[in-house]
Amino acid sequence: MTYEHLTGESSNKSSKAFKRLTKKISIDNLWIYILRLLQEKEMYGYELKESIKKRFGFEPATVTSYTILYKLEKDNLVVSYVKDNPEGRPDRKYYSITKEGHNAMLKAKELFKKIFDQVFDKT
Repeated sequence: MTYEHLTGESSNKSSKAFKRLTKKISIDNLWIYILRLLQEKEMYGYELKESIKKRFGFEPATVTSYTILYKLEKDNLVVSYVKDNPEGRPDRKYYSITKEGHNAMLKAKELFKKIFDQVFDKT
């Protein structure tokens, strides 16, 4: 997520604090974006990365994306399976969200609502 994407303004005008905030709510919370996309359909890793770039306006590193997917699977928030690719390409590992993943999204939504209500009550 870039400052330009959010506001249409140059990042040169944004403060360091705002730049840190955009990083924290994008890359550091990548799992939320991944689960959000998986709520719509199952996807393979590279497809998720490209969908994040297109839909949310920032591009996570490939290694970061796969690290998060590994952790999500370990925490039972997603499950994966390998799908044969009949076109002679390598098989792809697809991910789908679990019931626990949906519950985690509900909890994250409630947390963000609480933060917004408490922090932006006078804004």
